[in-house]
Amino acid sequence: MNNRITPYNITELKTNEIFVFGSNSNGVHNGNAAATAMKFGAIMGQAAGIQGQTYAMPSKDIENLKKHIDDFLLYAEQHSEYTFLVTEIGCGISKHSPFEIAPLFKEAVHIKNINLPLSFWDVLNGGIQAESVI
Repeated sequence: MNNRITPYNITELKTNEIFVFGSNSNGVHNGNAAATAMKFGAIMGQAAGIQGQTYAMPSKDIENLKKHIDDFLLYAEQHSEYTFLVTEIGCGISKHSPFEIAPLFKEAVHIKNINLPLSFWDVLNGGIQAESVI
C-alpha cells in the first residue's frame, strides 16, 4: 500500500512535516488550504516558497504554477529531513482539475519525501487506485 498519500484534512503537523498549498499571486491566504496554512506559519503577502511549516505556490496560472512546482521539487530533494504534504493545489479556488495539475507533479513520484493527494496519485497511475503506487 502506498503510504505517500497526503491526508485529506490536515489539522496538525509533526515537526518534520511541511504543508504544501496553493496561494494566490498576492499571497493572500484566505481560502481553502491557504487558510489552513496560516495555522502552520504561512506569511500573509508571501505568495511562494517556504514559510514556517508551509510551502506556497501561486496556483491560478498553470504555466506559472509549473515553474513553482519545479522549484518545489528541487527544494524537496535538497531537504530530505522533511516530509512534504502536497494538497490538491490549484483544484479549489483556482478551479483546475486533478487531471490538469497532477501531471505537473509526475517527477514527485520518485522523490520519497513528497506525499501527494489520492486524486493526484490516481491520475498519475492512469486511474489505477493509489494502493498500487510504488
